[in-house]
Amino acid sequence: MSTPSTPSPSHPDLSTKSVVVSGGGAPASADSAAPSTPSTISDGAVTPGAPSTPVPAPTSPTSAPSASPGPGPGPGPTASASASASAPTAYIPPTKRILTPAQLQAFQRGEAHATIVGWVQRLNRAVKGVKLGEASSGSEVITALLKILDRVLQFAKETPVVENSGSRFGNPAFRVFYDLVGEATYGMHLEYLVPLGLPVEAIEEVGTYFRECWGSRTRIDYGSGMEVNFVCWLICLEKLGLFSGTEELDKALVLQVFWGYVQVMRVLQARYWLEPAGSHGVWGLDDYHFLPFLWGSGQLVGHKYIRPRAIHDREVVEEYAKDYMYFACIEFINSIKTASLRWHSPMLDDISAVKTWDKVNEGMMKMYTAEVLGKLPVMQHFLFGSLLRFEDSEEGQGEKDSEDKEECGHGHGHSHTGNIHPRVLASLKARGELVESGAGSGDLGGAGQREVGWGDCCGIPVPSVFGASTSSGTYSLSGVRPVPFD
Repeated sequence: MSTPSTPSPSHPDLSTKSVVVSGGGAPASADSAAPSTPSTISDGAVTPGAPSTPVPAPTSPTSAPSASPGPGPGPGPTASASASASAPTAYIPPTKRILTPAQLQAFQRGEAHATIVGWVQRLNRAVKGVKLGEASSGSEVITALLKILDRVLQFAKETPVVENSGSRFGNPAFRVFYDLVGEATYGMHLEYLVPLGLPVEAIEEVGTYFRECWGSRTRIDYGSGMEVNFVCWLICLEKLGLFSGTEELDKALVLQVFWGYVQVMRVLQARYWLEPAGSHGVWGLDDYHFLPFLWGSGQLVGHKYIRPRAIHDREVVEEYAKDYMYFACIEFINSIKTASLRWHSPMLDDISAVKTWDKVNEGMMKMYTAEVLGKLPVMQHFLFGSLLRFEDSEEGQGEKDSEDKEECGHGHGHSHTGNIHPRVLASLKARGELVESGAGSGDLGGAGQREVGWGDCCGIPVPSVFGASTSSGTYSLSGVRPVPFD
C-alpha cells in the first residue's frame, strides 16, 4: 500500500498526524492529548484500553466461495425476535428487495424487522446505567472486532484526500478508501473471525453488510441506513454463533465495538466530507447517526443528577462526554456548529424539555422504528440474504431494478424537474447535466441535481459541515472550526 502524499492545504492532514476522537468529539490535532477512555482512536487504533498493532491483511480473494445458490431455510419467527436463532446452512449474497411502500410494509411485518428491533432493544437494556469505561467483557470476539476497526482506520490514514476545493461535497478519495476496505473484507474476516467460528462460506454474505456500513461509494455520503448495516453485521455474526447475548458482552458490543465504529466514522466524515445521506437538515436528529442517541439515552436512565435539559450547559456536556454517548454527540455537534442547539438542532432542543431519561429513551426507540426502519428512502437500500430474509410472496426483481437506477443510487417513478424554470433546464441540458428519462421529462445527474434540489423522496442534499466550513474559511489544520448559521 502506497505512502500517503501530502494533501492540499485546504484540507486537514489526518494521514500524517495522530488522530484522536474522544467522546464523540471532532478529530483533534497532533498536539492534542488523548484522554484515557474506552475504545479511543490514537495513531490508527481503536482499543478498549491500550492501542493494538494493526495486522497486515493476508492475500485473499475478494469474495468467499459461495455455497449452492438459493436461500437456505431461515430461522423461524419467535416471540422475542432473538438474533441468536439457528443460522441457515446455505448462504446467498444480500440484495435489495424494498422498492415500493408495499414491500416496505412487508419488511415491517417480517422477521428481519423484528430481529433488528429486538436486538437494538436488548442492547439498550444492557447499557442502562452503564458508563463508557465500565464495559469490558474480555471476550476474544470483542478483541477481534476492535482489531478490524483498527484496520479500517489504517486504510483511511493510508488514503490521502485529493484536491477538491471547488466543491463543498464529498471528496472523491473516499472511493479509493471504500475500495480498499472492500478488497480487504474477505481477508479480515478470514484472519480474525473464521478462527472464532465464522463459516468461510458465509463471509461473502456477512461481509456485504460490513462493506456497506462505511458509506455510499457512489454518492460519497453516510447516514442512519449505513449505521443499520453495521448493526446487521453484528447480528449476522451472532446468528452464526460467534457470540451469545450475555449482558456483559452486550455492554461491550455497544460501549466498545459500536462506539469504536462511531469514532472511526467521525474521522471519515471529517476527512472525506461525507454528505449527510437523506438529511432533513436542521429538522433531523443528527447529520449522520441515530443509535448513539438511543443507546446513549439508555445509559442515562435512572441517573440521580443529570437531566435531559443539561445538554444546554456546555460545562456539563464537556464533563460527561467521556462517560456517556449522548453527551459525546452533543459535544461533537457543538464543536462544528455555532449558535445554540435551539437554532441548529431544534429537535434535540425539544427533546431536552422531556423530564426524564426514561421518556427520552422510550421516545428514541419509537423514533428509530418509525424514522429509520420505517422510511422508504432509508430502507430501499437495505440488503437481504439468508441470515436476514425478505419475506414477501411478491419479491419481484428488486436487485435487477436496483441495477437500473441512475447515478444517484435512488430509483424514481417521477421527474425532479417539474419545478425548475425553463431557462435553468436549458442551461443544464447545454452543460450535459440533464439526463432525459422519457418524453417531455428528465432527471438530473449529480452536479445539476445539487443545484436545483432533489424531490422529497430523496431528502435534502446537504454538504458536509466540514466542507462548508472549509469553503467559508473557518476550517484549519488545528481542528474543526464552527460553521456559521444565518
